[in-house]
Amino acid sequence: MKVYGLVGKSGTGKSYQAMTLCKELDIESIIDDGLFIYGNSILEGASAKRQDTKVAAIKTALFTDEEHRNAVSDKIKAVSPETILVLGTSEKMIKRIIQRLELPEFERLIQIEDITSEEEREIARKQRQELGKHIIPVPTLQLKREFSGYFLDPLRIIRRWRGGKSVSEKTVVRPTYSYLGEYSISDKLISDVVSYLGDKIEGVESVTKVNIENNSDGMKITIYLICRFGYQIIDAAKELQRTVIKIVGTMTAFHIKTVDVEIKGLK
Repeated sequence: MKVYGLVGKSGTGKSYQAMTLCKELDIESIIDDGLFIYGNSILEGASAKRQDTKVAAIKTALFTDEEHRNAVSDKIKAVSPETILVLGTSEKMIKRIIQRLELPEFERLIQIEDITSEEEREIARKQRQELGKHIIPVPTLQLKREFSGYFLDPLRIIRRWRGGKSVSEKTVVRPTYSYLGEYSISDKLISDVVSYLGDKIEGVESVTKVNIENNSDGMKITIYLICRFGYQIIDAAKELQRTVIKIVGTMTAFHIKTVDVEIKGLK
């Protein structure tokens, strides 16, 4: 296994540049902020970008938790990639990650200054410090579950050359507590939104009750309905499910795990 290192201070655009660098050097996988990324998929790990404090984020990125470290190390051994890129804020940090994950010593160390301009690094710094934005080098759909409650924006990068073009997707992650201040969304608000959406569905007489179960990996919603006699009640229930997933997910930034509908009667 060939190991490469990418070094740069926090907020200088390492995660943004990682996928492009991997394409240029034909690198299969990435270790970034506690995650093992293979191709376009997160195969194992926990993201430092989900931590509430800087200390907790550093510990996650350094794999100080034994269970976290062993899970990632075992997955790397199982997948056995030929090449891997390790991101870190210093050479010392990269060496510590390599040691803890039982990887070979790196063959090449790349500085972020070698692959970006001063202007690009300044833009990355402002995005991080002023807007609280972080980049994770995987498509947004990969992160919906783990980053439930965070604002996720897909970032598609199109690079053209004479022979064609390549398209890659990264994700802009914005923790809800960072620059907007902490906020919470009550179950009552979710219930009111679901009831309002139910009133708009043809065939639904009323939403009688809404149960909300919410945890760190997403939200489960159970809706109890009275439907109108003479309508296709299964179709009405399915339409409500689709609408709730789309609207509630967009409004709250929560990952909607399930929407169950129970029809209690006809009117």
